[in-house]
Amino acid sequence: MANTWWEVQIQCEPALEESIFWRLESFGCRGTASEKKGSHSFVRSYLPQFQAHLLDLAALSLWLRQDALCMELPIPVVHLELIDEEDWASSWKQYWQPQEIGDRILINPAWLPVPENSERLIILLDPGVAFGTGNHATTQLCLESLEMRLSSLPESFTTEERVKEDVVIADVGCGSGILSIAALLLGAKKAYAVDTDPLAVRSTLENIAMNGVRPESLIVAEGSVDVLTKLVPQPVDGIVCNILADVIIRLAPEFNAIVKPTTWGVFSGILLEQSKAVADALEKHGWVVATLWKRKEWCCLNVRRS
Repeated sequence: MANTWWEVQIQCEPALEESIFWRLESFGCRGTASEKKGSHSFVRSYLPQFQAHLLDLAALSLWLRQDALCMELPIPVVHLELIDEEDWASSWKQYWQPQEIGDRILINPAWLPVPENSERLIILLDPGVAFGTGNHATTQLCLESLEMRLSSLPESFTTEERVKEDVVIADVGCGSGILSIAALLLGAKKAYAVDTDPLAVRSTLENIAMNGVRPESLIVAEGSVDVLTKLVPQPVDGIVCNILADVIIRLAPEFNAIVKPTTWGVFSGILLEQSKAVADALEKHGWVVATLWKRKEWCCLNVRRS
């Protein structure tokens, strides 16, 4: 039974898609993808059978119904199906296509050909069972924030000036490793990535190799901020954290152990209605919210030390 998966199929209004992605990820689903069918979105996500009973899935359906009612949108149609491991491994991938994000990044599924003559920074990605395909609004907001932070220095800069601009980041809750890999392609010198899920750590390591990133440039470990404090030899220049609002609030005091007066942060995985609570927690521990970027009901806080 460990090799059997629930395939959760949801037909919904496009405006509900981001909320459904968040709800599924919070529930523990993996490999979530969507496609358009006429005027509707069709979302598929996967969950090991041993991880959820029918009553749990009934509760999930109820939450999806309540979310739709709160947003005054039609109730999504949920269908459940049991599939084998090998079917799960390939099912959701057929619905995920290359995606341009911001001005410079292209996320390309590893099993698809790389577009020819693209001037974008191409990230080959196979998230496996980890969260982080670039399809979710929060990931896109983080990537765009990193692009803003790590814009290439002018060619007129000398080597000495460039060395001064070397950026080291910490990626808390790295998932597939997409943010760390993007940061390095955008010009960061080094990244330290952690995730409490060992499957995410494995996925990040695989994507590091796939993108030709030098292992010494991206250090990956299982754990959270407490592990980072032992990994980083000195405070980092930037922190990226795309997880959940409650987790960010809980970790807010721990970030101080790895920051310096000039450290900046990119925090997402936050619903708009949760943004004040997260901002308050960060400001309580020495951060200033510089900007709030939003996409649909999600937001990303770009912060700096006070």
